[in-house]
Amino acid sequence: MKIIISNGSNKPIYEQITDQIKDMILSGELSPGDNLPGMRSLAKDLKISVITTKRAYNDLEELGFIETVVGKGSFVAGKNVEILREEQLKLIEDLLQKTTELAKVSKVSLEELQEILDVIYRGE
Repeated sequence: MKIIISNGSNKPIYEQITDQIKDMILSGELSPGDNLPGMRSLAKDLKISVITTKRAYNDLEELGFIETVVGKGSFVAGKNVEILREEQLKLIEDLLQKTTELAKVSKVSLEELQEILDVIYRGE
């Protein structure tokens, strides 16, 4: 499992870890039942505090992406990945609804909005 930490990111390190593991699960790179590295091992590999990895794993567990078994470790949750994807899609829809409302109030055309989204999505 490869996680890349960016010191130049505005996101806290625990959030970078959380986001990357979520992406691996949603993309199918990690499957239900897969064992995640131990918190100490991950912290050592990334050269960060164990508290940071603990926070990331706790957040992932609260979101339903992983399950932790005391004495055995953390595993990708058996929860249906499609349900997790649907939850993510719902969140995206809600954010886009708010964005669309703001665009209309600000007289931003649909074409301009699509262009903005295209640029953001492609990381340009």
